[in-house]
Formats: sequence, C-alpha cells, structure tokens
Amino acid sequence: MLSILGCRRTTVQVFHFTQLLIILIILCIHQSRMIQSYLDVHDMMASGFELEWMGYSDSFCSSALCFGAIGTGGFFGICIALSIAYYIYELRRRYLSLHDAIEKFLKSRNNLIPRRYSYREIKKMSNNFKEKLGEGGYGSVYKGKLRSGQLVAIKMLTKSKANGQDFINEVASLGRIHHVNVVRLAGFCVTASKRALIYEYMPNGSLDKFIFAEHSNRLSLSWKKAFEIASGVARGIQYLHQGCNMQIVHFDIKPHNILLDDNFVPKVSDFGLAKLHPLQNSVVSLTVVRGTLGYMAPELFYKKIGNVSNKADVYSFGMLLMEMAGRRKNINALAEHSSQIYFPSWIYDNIDQGEDMEIGDHATEEEKTIRKKLILTALWCIQMIPENRPSMREVIEMLGGDLQDLQLPAKPRFYPSDSPVRHLQSSSYSCSEESTESPCNSVPLEIEQIDR
Repeated sequence: MLSILGCRRTTVQVFHFTQLLIILIILCIHQSRMIQSYLDVHDMMASGFELEWMGYSDSFCSSALCFGAIGTGGFFGICIALSIAYYIYELRRRYLSLHDAIEKFLKSRNNLIPRRYSYREIKKMSNNFKEKLGEGGYGSVYKGKLRSGQLVAIKMLTKSKANGQDFINEVASLGRIHHVNVVRLAGFCVTASKRALIYEYMPNGSLDKFIFAEHSNRLSLSWKKAFEIASGVARGIQYLHQGCNMQIVHFDIKPHNILLDDNFVPKVSDFGLAKLHPLQNSVVSLTVVRGTLGYMAPELFYKKIGNVSNKADVYSFGMLLMEMAGRRKNINALAEHSSQIYFPSWIYDNIDQGEDMEIGDHATEEEKTIRKKLILTALWCIQMIPENRPSMREVIEMLGGDLQDLQLPAKPRFYPSDSPVRHLQSSSYSCSEESTESPCNSVPLEIEQIDR
C-alpha cells in the first residue's frame, strides 16, 4: 500500500516529471484531507513529501482511515503512471517531429549535402567516442578517423536548438562552401535520436587559446602570424557574403569559432546561427536576436540604428580584431585602470592623443605597424551605424594597403545615445580634411529596443 506520512514534517523526495505531476500530487493530498488551506499546501511543497511502501494489519484496516489511505494511494499511483506515460509520449513525439523536419530538409537539398554516415559508422570512426576534444552548449566533439586515414572532428549535437535548426543551418551553409578559410563539412549523421556533424580536424584548436592571457601556456602568435590569420578570416567571411550563390551571414564571429590547422591557416566554423538569403537582398529578416554578447552588432538590439545585414558580421570581426591586437578581452572589469575596462575606447584615446602603443620592449617597426593597422581597421568595423562600417571586401583592402591610407574614424560607442538618429551616407574608410560631411564625426543615435 502507498501512504503519505507526516502532515507536519513531510520530507518526501519525488521525481517531478512535469509540472502537471506536481498539481496532481496536491490534488491527491487534498483527497486524503490532510491539508485544509493554501498555507498547508505551501508548507508541504516547500518541505517535500515522504512516500513509503508499507504493509498494514487487520487492526489498521479496521479503522475507517484505511479506506481513505488505500484510495488515496491507488489514485496517487495512477497519477504517477499517467504522468510518466505522458512524459515519454511527449518526448517521443518531439524527437519524431524533429527527425521529420531534418529529413524533409535533407531531401530538398540532396544535390548539395555531403556524405551521410550511419551511427554505427560514427561510433567506429571515433573508436566508440574514445577521445573527447571539447564540449560546448551544443554537445561534445570527438576525434575520429575516416577509412581513408583522414582525421576528423565529430560534433555530437545532444543539445539541439528548436526543430534542429542548428543542424539544418550547418548542413545548408557548409554543404555549398568550398574555401580555404572556411571549415569543411566532411559528412553528417542523423537518426531519430542522434545527430552528428563531421568536420576536417584542426590540430591547433581555436584562436582564443593563442590570444588571451588565461591560455598563456600555449605558443604565442607572432604579430606577422596574427596578421596572416586576421587576413584569412576576413577572406573567409567575404566569401560567405559574396562568394556563394546564396549570401550567408554567420552571426557568431568570435575567436572561439576560428579554428587553426597544422599550419595556422584560419577556418571560420560553427554555422549554427547562420542565416542564408539571396545575394540581391541586403537586409536580413530575423525573428530572434542571435550571436554572442560582446561580439553582437548594436543593430540587433536597437532597430533605429539601421537594418540587420551582413554588416553585423563586420562588427563582430572588428571586435575579434581588437582582441587580437590587444591580446585581451575587449571588456575587462579587472583592468588596472578604469579607463582600460573597455579596450576599444581606451586604445582610441591613445591613438587620438598620439601616444605610442606599447607591445613589448623589442618590438620592431613592422610589428608596431601591423598592430596599428589591425586596430584602425577594427575601429572602422565597430562603428555604431551599419552604413559607416566597411564591407568585408573593403576590410581586406584596408588590411592589405598602406597604414598611411587609414584614417582614424569616429570614436566607437559602447551603446548609442538617446538623441535622434542622423545617418551618414558614406561607407568610405578614408577621411580627408576637405570633406564637409565626414564619417569621422560622432553620430548621435536614438535607442529603441527590438521586440523579441
């Protein structure tokens, strides 16, 4: 018999499968007449319940309470059984719905997708998931080897986003891309309950491990190598924007998503938030804000600044360049001086005041030039108004051109002011003294948050 013990010191531990189950428990307790008010319910929910299987004697059953206890116990057991059954049904229904959506997508893009592997093949190539390379919000990544001997990284999507959209985004984007600076999708696996993406293996991991102080045990990048990586990432993003038959906006450019091969050639990766749309459409339609805080363009939050477009990737790339040039996070609350908390603002003031940018006692003139070029390019990329940022094609020209051709743009704001917007109709990254309406002027903005 299942009985409920202790009205005052109820200390039961129950697995709550759904909120519905909690409600049913309260109803069961009401049925047993052990509580009379909301306060009683509150106290019992705060303490928990104690459930116990116990025998009962004839003398106990002779009591009138026996019938109420048995009835309550039976009803309570039925409630648990029904709740478990409903939970399993809902779980299975969601998995099947997700699987159907992915299969429908794969059939529609059959000529564009890479090879499909079975889950058994995935287990074999990963040696039963023996070597884990990393873990993130999506799931885990394991090292594997194809039959050809090629090493691969297998991403198991155990925490997929709604309707498997992250999986669909990755396959849709990478299935049509062939560029030296974009990670290659070697294959995928999808079943009713398993989803995996197979990439070319990047032995040097992600860029963040080489530019931040917390990873100082790793080999430090020379300024020349850092510049080569920055230029490669720029070419990869430019290819996404203009090199395919569909425009791909990544929406999550950051050091963690830049992978490095054995020769430190950078590869843009992780297209789980990517958005595909026609080349002729400059405006991207979004239903939710996407990206990583610290790298997200302001127009994703303030719609009066301008439309969301591929300039959002330009902004993210600028924040990445700043971190490469500063070898630190752009926002550091533990900075030695308060003026250094937001690095882009601090470094802008240094350049504006003509101060030397210290990068070490033995830095050559070439290294100083590289760092200043990275910073000036980044300052153009992180302009508040999208129209004032260069395109990725212009960014490549800036990085490949002479430092003397780069002028100091307007000081980047961390957030817009509450003044009316004044748009500047110039996308030029040069600023001549003869200009009457120069993009080097500060631009007041009106804040209006996007509805989510």
